[in-house]
Amino acid sequence: MSRSYYSNSFSGFLDDDVNRILGLLMRHHNFAVENQQRNAWIRQIEILKNQLKNLENGQIYFEFSIPRMGKRVDNILIIKDFIFVIEFKVGETEYQKHAIEQTVDYCLDLQNFHEGSHHEKIVPILVSTKAQIIENHFEINDNLFEPLKVNQRSLNYVINQVLTFSNGGKINPSLWESSIYKPTPTIIEASQALYRGHSVSEISRSDAGAINLSKTTEFINQIIEKSKATNSKSICFLTGVPGAGKTLAGLNIANERRKAHEDENAVFLSGNGPLVYVLREALIRDEVLQAKERGEKLTKKRSAIKANAFIQNIHHFRDDNLNSSQAPDERVVVFDEAQRAWTKEKAASFMKSKGMDFNMSEPEFLIDVMNRHIGYCTIICLVGGGQEINTGEAGLSEWMIALKNHYPNWHIYFSNLITNDNNYLSEETLKGWLRQNGNSATELHLSVSVRSFRSEKISSFVQHLIDGDSAQARSILQEINSLYPICLTRNFDVAKEWLRKSAKGTERIGLVSSSGARRLRPLGINVKNEITAEDWFLNNSSDVRSSYYLELVATEFDIQGLEIDYVCLAWDINFYFENGEWNYQTFEGTSWKNIASEIDKSYLRNAYRVLLTRARQGLIILIPHGDDLDLTRPKKLYDSTYNFLKSCGIIEV
Repeated sequence: MSRSYYSNSFSGFLDDDVNRILGLLMRHHNFAVENQQRNAWIRQIEILKNQLKNLENGQIYFEFSIPRMGKRVDNILIIKDFIFVIEFKVGETEYQKHAIEQTVDYCLDLQNFHEGSHHEKIVPILVSTKAQIIENHFEINDNLFEPLKVNQRSLNYVINQVLTFSNGGKINPSLWESSIYKPTPTIIEASQALYRGHSVSEISRSDAGAINLSKTTEFINQIIEKSKATNSKSICFLTGVPGAGKTLAGLNIANERRKAHEDENAVFLSGNGPLVYVLREALIRDEVLQAKERGEKLTKKRSAIKANAFIQNIHHFRDDNLNSSQAPDERVVVFDEAQRAWTKEKAASFMKSKGMDFNMSEPEFLIDVMNRHIGYCTIICLVGGGQEINTGEAGLSEWMIALKNHYPNWHIYFSNLITNDNNYLSEETLKGWLRQNGNSATELHLSVSVRSFRSEKISSFVQHLIDGDSAQARSILQEINSLYPICLTRNFDVAKEWLRKSAKGTERIGLVSSSGARRLRPLGINVKNEITAEDWFLNNSSDVRSSYYLELVATEFDIQGLEIDYVCLAWDINFYFENGEWNYQTFEGTSWKNIASEIDKSYLRNAYRVLLTRARQGLIILIPHGDDLDLTRPKKLYDSTYNFLKSCGIIEV
């Protein structure tokens, strides 16, 4: 299937009739074409026919699809060894910043995810048809030109200037057009694309090295259909390394079932408040924008009703079902981060504070709610290994105990990792029971991180770093550092400058830190100041509440399950390396106190594991110098951590 509405050689395009080209564009457009769009296309065709004269023959594409972004590029030109990405703003008298960023984003998408574009020179051009002619600087970095700004008369001149940089090669347009597109969208982009109707195969990678998300979806769909056919109840445990796409898989399953089987009322549930708020708001904003682009009016309030039904906070779901003994409307539920469900003690303590008696763990109660159904139902639990980050999070053991003691009639399907890796389930008796009573399936484990499309070994590097194994960490870093830079600095201003220079277009940068990093406050990094997750993750670079400003810091609780392009991790001495091992502290009152509890130590380790794996494209770690005049910030402890990270091969900038 063609990825563009119209394509032709330059000579074919110049000979083609304007009305025939316009007809093809209108025929492929999914929505009614407004006069404004029709007139813009006509003007675009006229300008290109005028400006492509006397150029060496190339290939032209109109409305070239970028599925990851849910957008189409106005035009792509293939000339010699260049890919020109052109965004038209018909009638515009200025070169607007957002339009420049949009054009660069298209180029980055092609460079990063379109195989035929990986190693080619890509040129972003913004055409503001009525703007003044300005002088452009023809600078190229990593095969990407700085964005060029032209009007309706200067496009030809600028293209000819770029062609002087040719090395004599030539891109084959048919091979380029048919080459594989392997996107790795952020979970925000993915949820928007799925919600719009894109399939998971369109927006996710399908490398041989990673279990295909669509195959995992197919396997779970088979379990649901089997439960329906046999009127039975089933539960699946899907595991994956950090960033492997567990949440994407869960969203895809819930979205597919909700659209194809309305009677199931499939829902995506998460106890991760920021994730719920961010994804809901992202879906609402995107749906309202899509409607506007189609010439329809949709209010945020109306859009929110649908989004709030699709993605729910697991604690609200729990509370709703506490007040009723009836079966819920939902027969298919996806529980994100199931390992973070509360223990019996945590749940009972919380309920007591609300004046209620409660004597179940959260996993037992959630299974009990679904068990009310007469006939079939399916629970899909998405499980991260070693990602419990807060007091009272149960891990997988409470799920198994509940199934073992109270629900013997449920059919259990589980990833083979759960019985093979102590990060998921450490109790040998429960492992033995699960092997005897469940069905192990390799399809239920996502083994390769795709959060960072630049390197799939980040999680392995982080694991060795957390283990204190500098030799193994250094070995892996040597393989990945050219693709995925990881740097160290002692200076906050240097970290900010590195982030801003690294990011292009609307690539998102942000500051993260442990919620226990209480003595970074002298640097202006205050982890006690709460962020509004929707603003931090979704708002643009002109908004002081957004991550771009590097003023508000996100903690592990804000950013778990989400990711951004470039991260600065500000590291405090609540987790410091000394005498060959990690040490654990909490700041109480006016001083640090050692952490003795093994479970609390594991929460702190996991917090740093989460923070170290939030960046898609690059990470800079800030370790301040400390101040010996301040007893809470001894230089020695900051230095010892810094020296260990250097021994892992991380280079200082």
